[in-house]
Order: sequence, then structure tokens, then C-alpha cells
Amino acid sequence: MLSTALVFLPIAGALLTWLIPWASARAAGGFALLVALAQLGLWTVALGRMDFGSGALQEATETPWFEDLGVAYKVGLYDFSLWLVGLTAVVTVAAIAYGTWAGRERPRAYFGSLLFLAGATTGVFVAQDLLLFYVFFEAMLIPLYVLIGVWGGARRGAATLKFIVYTMAGSLLMLVSVIALGLGNGTFDLTELSASTNHWIFLGFMAAFAVKAPLWPFHGWLPDAYREAPAEVSALLSGVISKTAAYGILRIVLPTFPEPVDDWRVVVLVLASIGLVYGSLLAFRAPDVRGVVAYSSLGQMCLIVIGLFAFNDSGLTGAVLHMVSHGLVSAGLFLLAGAIERRTATDELALLGGMARGRPRLATLLITLSVIALAVPFSVAFAGEFLILNGIFAVGWGWAVVGAAAIVLAALYMLRLVSAVLHLGQGEAVNEVQLDLRPAEVAIVGTLAVVLVALSFWPAAITDRVFGGEPARAVETGFAGRGGEASP
Repeated sequence: MLSTALVFLPIAGALLTWLIPWASARAAGGFALLVALAQLGLWTVALGRMDFGSGALQEATETPWFEDLGVAYKVGLYDFSLWLVGLTAVVTVAAIAYGTWAGRERPRAYFGSLLFLAGATTGVFVAQDLLLFYVFFEAMLIPLYVLIGVWGGARRGAATLKFIVYTMAGSLLMLVSVIALGLGNGTFDLTELSASTNHWIFLGFMAAFAVKAPLWPFHGWLPDAYREAPAEVSALLSGVISKTAAYGILRIVLPTFPEPVDDWRVVVLVLASIGLVYGSLLAFRAPDVRGVVAYSSLGQMCLIVIGLFAFNDSGLTGAVLHMVSHGLVSAGLFLLAGAIERRTATDELALLGGMARGRPRLATLLITLSVIALAVPFSVAFAGEFLILNGIFAVGWGWAVVGAAAIVLAALYMLRLVSAVLHLGQGEAVNEVQLDLRPAEVAIVGTLAVVLVALSFWPAAITDRVFGGEPARAVETGFAGRGGEASP
């Protein structure tokens, strides 16, 4: 029941937020924040109850849905998916808290959409039925269309159109693949699927996940969507929604299609390597804060895919750790971009500069997140990237060289971002009357920074608690039969 509660608590909260005539925007946002905090509290309960040594499916619930087709409402938590649910809960709390503080027009619709997005995203991470996974995967798109299209910036129409075209194309391919795989197996149960050798079904799933991540060259929707969405929506897009694609590769593609994965591994690694370098170069040349964070996210998602397709213990563990760390870093940076925009009415680097003077809280948080993002030694980002590079080195040293070069580029674009915003000469959009971060902003972004610093001291909190200690064997067996039956 706990897995179900994690999904439907925010969805129920969304319905109440939409239906209740709140007295003010702060009241609607405050209620939504309480619901998000309650979901985070449920996650901590699940964390305390998880048996990390077994690697088995836990907190499972199964109810027949379409028995003739072998479709059921089946949800549950694996140790690795638990951390991604936690990431969703933490970033959702930060996003709703920021939106409440900033104030948004039509708050009932806005905060209800954020809660619905949180519930659908959690559903992706706990679904253990292919069709149910698809339902939640598509349900995420509904609030995203609305949030970008209604509350986005001046070019929100074009951004939403691109987002719809790309995601719908991927969704249709995925639907065909879901139906073909489920009917071919006689069941849609993810824990009972037999290995498939069908390359077309494999490519259908990969195309959908490549668009959602996004991966090069399927990233055409990314620049506009990340720039035009409200800051907290961009934080969710980069920090959480993109991770559903990486999770889909980990949960469905790798264990279900061992032969196609082996045959297409080089192609995927080539595309991911190009995307890693390409995204890093574009981040270095981006003229605005959001552009730097958006293109860096493209590169980091490609790095995560490289770790997944290393298909060994180090690569898989590093990919999961990097999903969590990058999700927190990118969410924090997008929220800081929003804070800068509120003060200067722009995030163009050419118009910024000198913001460190008189704004120590902004400077401290931006430097902290940027230093972690550039993967300095002893940071959690360094730990994740080191594990990924170690894993891919076992496949071929050339892939590791590309990854190492991209880490150097990450240092360059993050240092450029810090210098352009905080140092250099005072830009045209900056003046002395613009305030430092307010206490609410410090609390929101500071919490993400504190979690990142804690994980930097103890990355083993995650790496020692995924896949029951045997990542490669877990993937090879499709996460079924590892450590016994699913626990209720």
C-alpha cells in the first residue's frame, strides 16, 4: 500500500487544490506544499522499511486490471527506484515552495498541476506493469503541456509545440512497442517478461526514452522548453522528468532486450558520446544562465546513458548515483536562475556581472552548486562520474577518454557561469538596490545544497544500497527472483 500512497497522495492533493476555492494564492500554494511534504514523509517511511540487502521488489501491490490480456495494477519499489522516488519528492517540495514564495497567477491550476506531475512521475518509478508504466509515462505530459503553455515565457507557444511534437512521436513508438512486447509475452508484468530479440521493439522503447531524456540528436525541444518554462518547472524537467527516461532504459530496455542491447551498444555509446561533448560545448557557448544549465543537462544525461550501457556493476551504480546528484544540482541551478531573473529581469550573461558584491547568500549557493556540478574530487558528482568512467573503461578506454574530456569541459562552462554572474564588471541589468536572496529562497535552494554536501561526504548511502549489491546480475535477470519474492 505504501507504493500506492506515494503515487496517489499527490494526485489526490492535486484534485483538492483544483476544487477548493482558496482564499489566496499563498493558501493554495501552502496546501500543495503540505501535500508534497507529506509525500516526502511517506518516502522516509519507505526508506526505513526497505531491506536493501535482498534486492527484491518491496512494498508491492497487485490488482488485476484486464485479466484476459495479463494487465494488472502492479506497483512496488526496488532499492534503486526508491532513490528516484526520493529525488522526485525532494525536488517537488522545492519547486512548490519556490512557486508559493514567487507567486503564480491562477494558483489553484498551477499548484494542482505540479502535484499531479509529482504523482505521475512517482508512478513511473513504481510501476511494475508495462501498460501501467506507459499510462504514467504519458500522464506526466499533460501537466507539463499546461505548465509550459500557460505560465511560460514570451515564446511559450513555440516551446510547447516543439515539446508536443517530439514527445508525441516518441510516445506513439513506445505504445506500439508496449503492445507488441506485452502481447508477445502473454503478460505485461515487468517481473515476468521473457527476454526479447526483437530489434524493432527495442528501438521503439529507445526512441521514446531518447526523446524524453533527451539524448542527442533527439534534443530539439530542450532549449526552448527549459528557457520558457517557469523556473521551478524547468527544475522539475531537468532534475526529475529526464530521469524517467534513464530509469526506463534501466528497468525495461537492459533486462528485456539483452541481445539488441549488445548489438546496438556501440551505436548508443557513439550517440551518447557525441551528445556529451556537444552538450558541453553548447553549454560553454550559451549566452544565458538557463542555456548553460539546459545544455549541461543534455551532456550529463548522455553520460548517464554511457554508464547504463557499460552494463557492469560500476557503470550501473554510477548511473543511479549520478541521476540523483545531477537531479539535485540542476534543480538548484534552475531555481537560482529564476531568482536572478526576478531581480534583473534577465539571465543574459552579457548583462549580468558583479552580483557577488552585497549578495553573499546568492554567491555562496551559486558557487556551492557550481563546484559540485563541475565534479571536483570528493563531491557526489565526482563519485558518480568516476564510477561511470570506471565502468565504461572496462568496455573500451576510448569511451572513458571522451567522458574525461567532457568533465574538463564541465569545469570550463561552470566556471564561466560563476564568473559571468558573480564577478567581472557590473552588468547593465545589475544595480545596488537589487536584494540578496531572501530567507525563503535560501531555505529552498539551501536544502538542496545541504543534501548534495551530505551525499558528497557519504555517497555510499546510495551506492551501497542499490541492486542488492549485484547490479549487473540484477539487470541480467530482469530484477526478478533476486533475493526472494516481493515483500508486501
